[in-house]
Amino acid sequence: MTEKTNRRSFLGTATWGAAAIGAAGAALGSSSLSTAQEREVASDDQIELSKLGSSGKTRFAVNVEMWWRREPFLNRLRKAAELGFPAVEFWEYGRKDIDAIASLAKELNLQIAQFTAWGFSPGLNNPDNHADFVARIKNACEVAKKLDCDKMTVVGGNDQRGMTQAEMHDNIIAGLKQAAPIAEDNGVMMILEPMNIRVDHKGHCLYGSPDAVRICQEVDSPMAKINWDLYHMQISEGDLTRRMREGYDQIGYLQLADNPGRHEPGTGEVYYNRVLKEAYKLGYRECVGLECSPAGDEITAAKRVAAADVW
Repeated sequence: MTEKTNRRSFLGTATWGAAAIGAAGAALGSSSLSTAQEREVASDDQIELSKLGSSGKTRFAVNVEMWWRREPFLNRLRKAAELGFPAVEFWEYGRKDIDAIASLAKELNLQIAQFTAWGFSPGLNNPDNHADFVARIKNACEVAKKLDCDKMTVVGGNDQRGMTQAEMHDNIIAGLKQAAPIAEDNGVMMILEPMNIRVDHKGHCLYGSPDAVRICQEVDSPMAKINWDLYHMQISEGDLTRRMREGYDQIGYLQLADNPGRHEPGTGEVYYNRVLKEAYKLGYRECVGLECSPAGDEITAAKRVAAADVW
């Protein structure tokens, strides 16, 4: 056979093989894991469900606002513990029974990784709200102590009429500087969360890592860092591992969700095995928040999370 014939035969075989693999992948469904991840997903007889959430290197904190949504709030903590997750996180604390959460978390040996202390409105990016922000941080620090929690999310706010983005960012810096001594005295870290404006939070004033890094550098406090949500970062800027390396000294907390869909790892485009490995390599040992909604049932989502924690 000639060299040309051999090459033609090889290309034909390779094309057929690729088509076969593609067909097999399609048969698994659009939200299935990659082939490599699928091999890593533990079946019920390989790993007890009670250990599923703690089967890898990463300490995951389930966002109980997005998992088990039909369950009463306290039952969601029980569900997280049943799957072996070591920690949970939640959003706004104001209308929750903090004493009951603290008691149950202690009973279940669950860490409260973080909660939201200051949300979208009123905006931290407006100086008219700074006095209320400082008062809120004082109160949130007391809540954090009850929960034995050392991190709380703060949000920059949506665009303010008549202000440039630079002015709004400077106002965030000023507000964080006022509250930083309180956070430092209480040992509770304010973690500022950049959003994305393409999909989820149009009109928000803070998105992507460079501005968030600059803001925290200007505040210059060990208790003012970034809630580095990898889902928002993927949509805003991509290049996840390089960006993490560049801003690592300002990362206070990591969250994740896959994209598109904001579901668990293995349902979208992000290869979280590589991203989590990079975070671990950088020295990150804090919890990683699962601020994602399960694409199907929570057990399948937990298995996909475990598969993403293999490298």
